[in-house]
Amino acid sequence: MKNLIYILIAAVMVACGNDDKKEEKHESYNNLEFKVPAKKMTPETLWALGRVGNVTVSPDKTKVLYTVSWYSVEQNKSFSDIYIKDINIGDIKQLTFSDDVKEQNVIWRPDGKKIGFISGKSGRSQIWEIDPDGKNARIITDIPGDVDGFIYAPDQTHIAYAKKVKVEPNVHDLYPDLPKANAKLMDDLMYRHWDEWVNGEFSHIFITNYNYTNKELIGEGTDIMKGEPWESPMRPFGGMEQLSWSPDGKKLAYTARKKKGIDYATSTNSDIYLYDLESASTTNLSEENKGYDKNPVFSGSGNMIAWESMERDGYEADVNRLVIHDFVAETDFIYENDDLNVSSLTWDANDEGIYFISDWHARDHIYRFDLLNKENTQLTKGDFDYTSIHVGDGNLIATRMSISHPTDIYLINKETGEAKNLSNINKPILDQLTMGKVEERWVKTTDNQDMLVWVIYPPNFDPNKKYPTLLYCQGGPQGTVSQFWSYRWNFQIMAANDYIIVAPNRRGLPGFGKRWNEQISGDYGGQNIKDYLSAIDAVAKEKYVDNDKLGAVGASYGGYSVLYLAGHHEGRFKAFIDHDGMFNFESMYLETEELWFPNFDIGGPFWEKNNYRAQRSYRFSPHNFVDNWDTPILIIQGGKDFRVPESQGFMAFTAAKIKGIPAELLYFPDENHWVLSPQNGVLWQRTFFNWLDKWLK
Repeated sequence: MKNLIYILIAAVMVACGNDDKKEEKHESYNNLEFKVPAKKMTPETLWALGRVGNVTVSPDKTKVLYTVSWYSVEQNKSFSDIYIKDINIGDIKQLTFSDDVKEQNVIWRPDGKKIGFISGKSGRSQIWEIDPDGKNARIITDIPGDVDGFIYAPDQTHIAYAKKVKVEPNVHDLYPDLPKANAKLMDDLMYRHWDEWVNGEFSHIFITNYNYTNKELIGEGTDIMKGEPWESPMRPFGGMEQLSWSPDGKKLAYTARKKKGIDYATSTNSDIYLYDLESASTTNLSEENKGYDKNPVFSGSGNMIAWESMERDGYEADVNRLVIHDFVAETDFIYENDDLNVSSLTWDANDEGIYFISDWHARDHIYRFDLLNKENTQLTKGDFDYTSIHVGDGNLIATRMSISHPTDIYLINKETGEAKNLSNINKPILDQLTMGKVEERWVKTTDNQDMLVWVIYPPNFDPNKKYPTLLYCQGGPQGTVSQFWSYRWNFQIMAANDYIIVAPNRRGLPGFGKRWNEQISGDYGGQNIKDYLSAIDAVAKEKYVDNDKLGAVGASYGGYSVLYLAGHHEGRFKAFIDHDGMFNFESMYLETEELWFPNFDIGGPFWEKNNYRAQRSYRFSPHNFVDNWDTPILIIQGGKDFRVPESQGFMAFTAAKIKGIPAELLYFPDENHWVLSPQNGVLWQRTFFNWLDKWLK
């Protein structure tokens, strides 16, 4: 049996390697051919684009490591491969050629001699290593279950990894004589989260010894959260960026929200915990702060650690501050700027400054905070969104996207902010496309404020023609309408279908100051709805806008906006599309899983009759205004969406049909708050445009 296991492992190692047969099948992405029909963005074109991820810089700062994920609509799945770019020479080399599995969590080993990643080639998600030239791929762990993520200790003595462990019993544990019982027994309010049922399993952090000269596979490590009924990294958005090793490899910082049940559902109070390997003890570094604390990053010397922090409990859109904890002085320094929200914290080479990304005026740019003079400097400019930062050799390596360009990797001059594209992942396809013009406008609101509105025009726009026009309603609600490239709500594919898109940064969005961002909470049907109408009314005055062919579309809070506008648009719109929008606030309060959200933004439960903020909010519920509905509406809903549960979409669709309004329901039983599978994504796009074309063309 043991020999058979080694034979299987050897076969898997070969399958994961850089063999000639697979190399012939997969050429470099710069040589890929994809014919774009009529140079027009289509759903198939959108899903043919490669998506960059896992960007890291080699320890000697000369190479960039990254993955590119490709999607097969026909097979309805994705695969990813590892690439390496020499910054000085400019060469790009593909290291893996995998059709059937993803390489993920791709990182450099601290000595730069190996590249680590997670692969499912062995039948379970385990840690693999490969040489920087793509040779000698081999599995290095035999850990029970699946490894979800990992990071090397800087001294290469340990690996920290995350995996799910069973902490609490389920029905079959309690009643082993009923193995075919299909039921869930729950006494905890947090019985489901995002898109999965909580079944007693939680993601825990393990630390295991790492000896890279040992040919034996690495086994299970120590669960540093043993018996704890909570998780790290935190679902649903957290990854290994929520962990950080100290430079000497003796301590591990991690993020966790150590709460359970109703406390977990009603609080955002996560903390930064420091685990000491020698004493096996854990210390809470952020206990005094009651809001989000996450994403710790040790300084190069190890004398300091920084993290992102929000002050208020229960408020996910609070100002994101920079906290720096000094271990020597045992003090915390907090940098807070009401105009900026720090993210992607990265120490500079000498620990004298921290780079971060913040949105401002609908663009996400790179800043540097100087620790010596406590001053902040913006390094990059332009109509782009930067999404990650890495320190290179006298420069920065960053990922960047825009409304007209998917994510690529760039070399940034730290002095001038000048950027050079290092990856050009989708150049063969993008060179065939004609993108629509993106225009920045400032529109006066009803209360005489200036609002930034993006207007995206069809390719080959003719000002003498009249175009149907879409009002885009953003979700969040506090999600900036920045220079983002989306694979679902993509402005360029809307423009390619001969629509003008109006995308306002209405009240309730970050990037325009704290007051602008916070105004929306408790006022869902108020000023921000007026902002939407100000934006569409301003653009509708143009001679090239067909005022009889206006539509409104949006998801999540944007879906709510559409449902609310359906009862208040005063004949402006001829078609609506709502995706996962809130329809009935009262039922929503008792159905959603993270109650801190309606507690803060709505104001509390509907039965608190003396709670003026809450009672005012419940009057903004779209179901109260169905009597005014008179416009065709498409409802899109995910069955695994526990944030805005499926009943919200079902109720809205039923209301429209009872009213005799033309309506369709596109229901995805296996999708969550997003649409993630390729064929569902293409179906989403086709249904989206079929509906709009039917009523607006």
